[in-house]
Amino acid sequence: MKNLKTHAKSRLSTILCGLVVLVSLAATGCQMDIAGQTLPSPYYLSDDVQYYAPGPEFKLAREAAALKEQSANQISEPQR
Repeated sequence: MKNLKTHAKSRLSTILCGLVVLVSLAATGCQMDIAGQTLPSPYYLSDDVQYYAPGPEFKLAREAAALKEQSANQISEPQR
């Protein structure tokens, strides 16, 4: 009888330890670096953005160039 109770306690202890390990792995999340690519953690949707890609200083560069060209074409040449 004692051996049966000890075996049951041992089995219950093993199951509980396994559950604790699984819960702790699921709760912590992980961020991995594989082949130079950083894969996100489970919380990537709630993280703040840490990098902003550089962009042009003047957002309307093409429009400004088109307006400048148009105004240059409209200037009349002096008469002789």
